[in-house]
Amino acid sequence: MKIMVTGGSGFIGSAVCRHLVLDLGHSVVNVDKMTYAATPGSTEMLAANPDYRFHRLDICDRDAMLGVMQMEGIEAIMHLAAESHVDRSIDGPGAFVETNILGTFSLLQAARGYFQLLPDDRRARFRFHHISTDEVFGELPLGEGLFTETTPYRPSSPYSASKAASDHLVMAWHHTYGLPVVLSNCSNNYGPYQFPEKLIPLMILNGLDERPLPVYGTGENVRDWLHVEDHARALALVLLKGRTGQSYNVGGHNERSNLAVVETIADLLDEMLPSRAGSRRRLISFVGDRPGHDLRYAIDATKIETELGWKARHSFETGLRETISWYLANRNWWEPLRAARYSGERLGKVSS
Repeated sequence: MKIMVTGGSGFIGSAVCRHLVLDLGHSVVNVDKMTYAATPGSTEMLAANPDYRFHRLDICDRDAMLGVMQMEGIEAIMHLAAESHVDRSIDGPGAFVETNILGTFSLLQAARGYFQLLPDDRRARFRFHHISTDEVFGELPLGEGLFTETTPYRPSSPYSASKAASDHLVMAWHHTYGLPVVLSNCSNNYGPYQFPEKLIPLMILNGLDERPLPVYGTGENVRDWLHVEDHARALALVLLKGRTGQSYNVGGHNERSNLAVVETIADLLDEMLPSRAGSRRRLISFVGDRPGHDLRYAIDATKIETELGWKARHSFETGLRETISWYLANRNWWEPLRAARYSGERLGKVSS
């Protein structure tokens, strides 16, 4: 298939592009605005591949989106382009409304116009896959319950509210206009090529530099962690085999408190690159909690596991060790980002 991936130079999007082209042999058209979190190095290994093409465009430009679909003969769309950092959404919610809500609307309208003009055989194969987050469901009590596909939406941050709105738009375009859509909601991702402002890479890089490891509140907030490569496999399955009009939750069955994650990173760094100053747990500091910080997220992935046969391959322990090893071996990727785009103050803000 020829698949258009929006946001394909971001963390999850680039993993999807690599998986579709290198593992599954599909043709990918990456459409990315190249904002701060998009990195060319994440898709560098695809640049010379004849099954990969790149267009630097904004999803809010409806005419440009329709033009790419028509020029490239797109057979499916995977929509990952989004503003995704909760702290940034609190500081500046406007960008989240523009990209996540208005951008999704623009893309849906372009896809609708394109879909209506396709011949019958290509209409039968076409899919629009919207990739979302478990944060749209709000929070769960500690140790009680899991998010399912029927859990009511209760977003609590500007980021999650903007993603919830985009989810509703996608489903409305399916029910009202007959656009063949599938939707997925995932838990927290981690792995190679994750931008340095997110919790796990931030703690790895701060630990390497012997800088503070800031933890919000008491560190009791719990997240379910999903390796990005497991997520990419799940997304491809949802696109290719998922039932139209359905949503699928994708989780790693790896619930950990934020404090436990940071402690594990400190311990692994001590093992892999010992510090003369002693255990890196000494670097852990507790900072004021962020507004509206959800206590716990946890995904029930039964539907995708039973219907599509997907299973996470990475345990959190093995996946985290591999991730730290990747950051140790790929300084040329993250050092320019860290030096050019972040001050010490900004690096004190974390997500999760």
